[in-house]
Amino acid sequence: MNINIYSFLSTCVVGIASIGLFIGCNNAAKKQEKETDSVAMCISEGIPSRAAAAKRAQEAILMGADDANMVLIKGGTFKMGSEEFADAKPIHEVKVNDFWMDEHEVTNAQFARFVEATGYLTVAERALNPEDFPGVSRDLLVPGSAVFTPPKEQVDLNNHLQWWKYVPGASWRHPTGPGSNTEGKENEPVVQVCYEDADAFAKWAGKRLPTEAEWEYAANGGKTGNVYYWGNELKPKGKWVANVYQGDFPSKNTTEDGYADVAPVKSFPANPYGLFDMDGNVWEWCADFYRPDAYEKSVKDNPKGPADSYDPAEPGLVKRVQRGGSFLCNNQYCERYKAGSRGKGEVSSASNNLGFRCVSDQKPKK
Repeated sequence: MNINIYSFLSTCVVGIASIGLFIGCNNAAKKQEKETDSVAMCISEGIPSRAAAAKRAQEAILMGADDANMVLIKGGTFKMGSEEFADAKPIHEVKVNDFWMDEHEVTNAQFARFVEATGYLTVAERALNPEDFPGVSRDLLVPGSAVFTPPKEQVDLNNHLQWWKYVPGASWRHPTGPGSNTEGKENEPVVQVCYEDADAFAKWAGKRLPTEAEWEYAANGGKTGNVYYWGNELKPKGKWVANVYQGDFPSKNTTEDGYADVAPVKSFPANPYGLFDMDGNVWEWCADFYRPDAYEKSVKDNPKGPADSYDPAEPGLVKRVQRGGSFLCNNQYCERYKAGSRGKGEVSSASNNLGFRCVSDQKPKK
């Protein structure tokens, strides 16, 4: 299960002492406008000014500078969905074309290069507009995001507010709050990224976010019908093959797989296509709008999802599909890391178990 800021806002209004419990990313924050070069062209030959030429040269260098290794996923037809989850029914036949996919989730190092090159400010780092949060004290409207904060004792699993806290200052630079940073974690997946942030990175890199059909096809690794993307056993040959939660969620993490939270990319075996962490570690944004009935109306060839978003649990909020589960998933609580299952997320919300990876229709340049 993932979280979103608006489900926490009512709690904020009722109980200010909880520090809002989730103001999160501000979806009303406007995108920063890019400055354009206004230097005049040379009159005689129409040659761009030196400043304009230098700017374009720099853009050419920076485009695609994420340095990600990408894997060619040969297209084909497969059975998409799962009978185990209501919003993943019916299982239906889907065809996808060839595409290239990042072999692992976008890392802190890659995201840092993007920010350094563009000056991009993530949604979680931006100032909050009081008009977007009526009834919430202005003192609480400070940038921040959601952080998994396990309780000391076992609690009722029906109330996720007991382990998700809004932490002022939490962002991709400070994944669990001001006291944390990404030093020494350059090879871990970047987290605390909203949909807008992931989409902005993808465009900068000359790529895009995957459709959920592409994502599931790639995660299957050429096989379908398994319980998990890696097979039917939770621990093949007694070994953990994905970064998921072990123990009693949310208070007793035994960390049998070696990680209490995010693991560096490529810490676990790749799937048959050479892709890492398609299960567990961090949730991954997909391009599709989320609707629970999407598969009832899906087209067969290269589906790109419905034209709009609707979640009966939270009508009026725009949500996109998330895939793969995270280090917080297990069979006791969040089973959405299982093959064919779907996640969802409000587009302006982030957390410390949410990231992304990119795809491309073209062979990546080296």
